[in-house]
Amino acid sequence: MLLSVLAVGWSAGCAPKGRGLLDEDVAFKAPAIKEAVVDRQKAAVPQLVKDLDDDDSAVRFYAIEGLRRLTGQTFDYHYFDDTPARAPAVAKWQAWLAEHVK
Repeated sequence: MLLSVLAVGWSAGCAPKGRGLLDEDVAFKAPAIKEAVVDRQKAAVPQLVKDLDDDDSAVRFYAIEGLRRLTGQTFDYHYFDDTPARAPAVAKWQAWLAEHVK
């Protein structure tokens, strides 16, 4: 159910806009991620990688979708996994970031 709601939100852009990628509230962060992807803002990638470890699974969902759309990569990251299960993919993202974003 959550995935369906998030997918609809991703495609519809129904959340309020305004505060940006640094906002802790997914209602503001999600549209900022969507806008960054539409505008191909590579500068958003470091924040999206950081968001892969967010406590909120919805933030993690939008972060990995944004990264996938911007880079074409997922590194087998699953937003619904617990922290230890996500750790190897997060480490791959951090290594990718260090190599590609200077």
